[in-house]
Amino acid sequence: MATYLDDIVAWHRQRAANDPRSLDDLLEAVDPDQPVRGFRESLNVPGLSVIAEIKRRSPSKGLLADELDPCEVACDYETGGAASLSVLTDEKHFGGSAVDLAAARASCGLPVLRKDFTVTQRDVVDARLMGADAVLLIAAVLTDAELASFADLAGSLGIDALVEVHDEKELDRALGIGCTLIGVNQRDLETFEVDTNRAVRVASEIPDHVVAVAESGVRSVEDAQRLAAAGYDAILVGESLVTSSDRSQSVWSLGGFGIGARR
Repeated sequence: MATYLDDIVAWHRQRAANDPRSLDDLLEAVDPDQPVRGFRESLNVPGLSVIAEIKRRSPSKGLLADELDPCEVACDYETGGAASLSVLTDEKHFGGSAVDLAAARASCGLPVLRKDFTVTQRDVVDARLMGADAVLLIAAVLTDAELASFADLAGSLGIDALVEVHDEKELDRALGIGCTLIGVNQRDLETFEVDTNRAVRVASEIPDHVVAVAESGVRSVEDAQRLAAAGYDAILVGESLVTSSDRSQSVWSLGGFGIGARR
């Protein structure tokens, strides 16, 4: 039986296979003078940083905030003390777009992660072209060669690569390519269920020089405290923020303001 992940990745890989664009042409279109905001740098600070996500819907939860204004939400997040943004650009499954990312970034001073299913080098270059400061690489859907190639390409373009893992085996793969920005997703990408102990368990295996991000399932200050105590530098929060009636206050309450210190 096909899972959420199977269906989504198959769709993205088929789209990539049908993409006639030349990688060389895309690389030539990149403006090297276009400023990049340091995504990893924004998280490598004392306290627990918040990566606040702009997310319209999800395959498992359906509509979350389909009519949101990305500019307004980005400003709310910045006012609340977010260190950076994550913006969904997958239109078919999450209702996002490159337009959302560009609008959010233009409305604030925060670095922005392109949150999508990166399956080809063209996706990495597209992230740079749309103005992203970082690109997401999901270890579960990529080979070791793809992980290394995409991370190297991101670095050559001046943007960061956040490598997402779900267990110790995937963590070893990320560390094997020299990754220094790793996210541990508490959500099972096959069932989309959240295991709140996953990030805590994996945290002890993450070296000190790596900026560690806990993703998914963060809904309360208590969740944030537990992850800070486990040694995380940042949390990536989507659903609970985007559906909040006071997004700025919600970011503030989750942030590193007295919650904990970096290991």
